Amino acid sequence: MIEVKQISSKKDIKKFVQFQLELYKNNPYYIPPIVKDEMANFDPEKNQVFKNADCWLFLAYKNGQIVGRIAGIINYIEINDQKKPKMRYGWLDMIDDIEVTKALINAVEKIGHKKNLEFIEGPVGFSNMDKAGMLVEGFEELGTMITWYNHPYYMEHMEALGFKKSADWIEFKFTPPNPVPEKFNKFADIIMQRYGLKPLEFKSTKDILPYVDEMFELLNKTYSSLVTYVPIQQYQIDLYKEKYLPFINPDFIKCVVDSNGKLVAFAITMPSFSKALQKAKGKLLPFGFIHLLRAKRKNNRAAFYLIGIDPEYQGKGVTALIFRNVAKTFMDNGITFCETNPELEDNIAVQSLWKNYDPVLHKRRRLYRKDLVR
Repeated sequence: MIEVKQISSKKDIKKFVQFQLELYKNNPYYIPPIVKDEMANFDPEKNQVFKNADCWLFLAYKNGQIVGRIAGIINYIEINDQKKPKMRYGWLDMIDDIEVTKALINAVEKIGHKKNLEFIEGPVGFSNMDKAGMLVEGFEELGTMITWYNHPYYMEHMEALGFKKSADWIEFKFTPPNPVPEKFNKFADIIMQRYGLKPLEFKSTKDILPYVDEMFELLNKTYSSLVTYVPIQQYQIDLYKEKYLPFINPDFIKCVVDSNGKLVAFAITMPSFSKALQKAKGKLLPFGFIHLLRAKRKNNRAAFYLIGIDPEYQGKGVTALIFRNVAKTFMDNGITFCETNPELEDNIAVQSLWKNYDPVLHKRRRLYRKDLVR
């Protein structure tokens, strides 16, 4: 018999977080999160997203053993401002037993019914800045610190339970150019002169801070038209400053400003922390942080995490300035492998950014949706 329990204590939330680490303990493609940071996601005193969201956590038990977990989430900005009557689900993990999956989903669906919502959709987090999407292609590709990993049977369970594709995110891998092609350099110079643009370089985290809020404002402009997008709030910006800036090598952030110093485009790339997080095994202490520091300083893998381009400058070649400087940084730091952040498959504007690098689509993630039948 399967028993699903709603949890709230710190002790149970730790079990909730660690279940995934146990489920994928020997998987060479899974990237464990830092347990302490993951637990903070569900603490209203540490995660201000709870100002505009509610969350319910559930663990599934079978014969006294934990066999699954799920989070049910309501984002009130999405419901009240965007008029999307959606029940979110995320952090879904379970053994290969469809009855476990069914029981977990049912627990979340009951909340959706109680709140008079019209459909359930996921896996997603609280907002667009959280992990999202169920892996449906690329099971033998190394994961990243900002994506979930799952076994192929997850999608089989969802489809058997009546869930349908709502959207797909895709990810590409490619080899950065070395050296930067001369025609690329010339084109970047032409665009810079034509629009009076100037690239910015950063030498320290302190140099970046004055531009962080502008970057997120630009993200809101860049992606506001996408169907799954929920505007980023200031408290989320503050949280991500604290959470991710320590991981960022300032040389890996590239910005472009206009003649008035206004930010018009940026890219945040980072050395890959995937292998370092595998070695850390969910803990910063006593030695986990050492692996992360080493990955930050010496690495041959990198990833594009965030890209924002003012709609006024989209399609005008501005990205040439960004990528010229990114390519130079990758060359200087010995980066020979790069991959992109998940991007919606219909986001042609972003996908066009990689077309000159012979990209290979190597992962696909799916957003699953089902109507809440009354």
